[in-house]
Amino acid sequence: MVRPMNRKPRITVAGAGALGLTTALALADAGAQVAVYDPSPEGTNASAVAAGMLAPVFEAVLDAAAAPHFSLLLAARDLWPALEARIGITVDRAGALAVGEADFLHRVDAGVRRLGLHPTEMPRQAMVDLAPGLAPDWGHGLLTREDWRIDAAATLAALRAAGEAAGVTFHPRAADGFEGGERLVIATGMGRELGVIAPSLARLSPIKGHILRVAGPAYDGVVVRGEGAYVTADAGGMTLGATMQAGAEDLAVEPDRVAALMAAGAKLFPAVAGAQVVTRTGVRAATPDGLPMVGRGRHHGVLLAVGARRNGWLLAPLVARIITACVTEGDVGPYAARLDPGRFGNI
Repeated sequence: MVRPMNRKPRITVAGAGALGLTTALALADAGAQVAVYDPSPEGTNASAVAAGMLAPVFEAVLDAAAAPHFSLLLAARDLWPALEARIGITVDRAGALAVGEADFLHRVDAGVRRLGLHPTEMPRQAMVDLAPGLAPDWGHGLLTREDWRIDAAATLAALRAAGEAAGVTFHPRAADGFEGGERLVIATGMGRELGVIAPSLARLSPIKGHILRVAGPAYDGVVVRGEGAYVTADAGGMTLGATMQAGAEDLAVEPDRVAALMAAGAKLFPAVAGAQVVTRTGVRAATPDGLPMVGRGRHHGVLLAVGARRNGWLLAPLVARIITACVTEGDVGPYAARLDPGRFGNI
């Protein structure tokens, strides 16, 4: 529970991605004076490149790093309806469909059941209705309605607009420190510029990813998860993702990785083969255990909201709630200890 503030503390937020903007809005709604600093042009950070997955089930099933944290991921997803209403976006709740060879589907089915859920087995015609253009090779698949999705770019814009309406100010440069604020929230992704006042940033490592916008007829079906690729809806065709390169932090497009992603996508949707694509790259930050660092840093007045790996959008409202509770001295909730920046020890 977030307590209302008796006065308006000045809070500086460094970073205007999913975590920074969601946290800035939550702090403003709680009564703080919030200033956001980010030197990147609007819509160019890693959060804008992302596919906008709110996918606790398939993340826990398909990503070993996320597997132990399903309850936390699900709790974060359950905070999205309130944020959806607050900023006026629409969360796509159509679900996600897994397709692939028999052994892949067997692993997915077993993984979903280990979470205490029951996937819906979908025959061919039902899959075609949900995912128009799906390759004829796939005769059946598994559907979960527990995984949702947002339009990342539209959500960033909506968060910024809601923040401005709530009194948040935006500054197109990097924060050098507190910038006159009483507290500093660091939500800078892989940015290390504030490492002097936040030594825990040294725990972060980069993960580079490619994502493709595939031109063609608009795809308006469900998220499709396959082996080596996923496909999501896009007004101009479809979005195809995503590569993950641990340790890489340049933004150069790598043709061999694009080709491999295209090949995996074409197995799901034949229209991908030979289609025109726009490739975007982004760099995410990850911690040693795959969960973000959220909460008080070592130095007084510094709070961290970094290292969400591939689940920044999913975790954003939970991160915002914890940071706001730290500022208001409210209840940080049951997951704050698991995300505490101090869990890795002092540097």
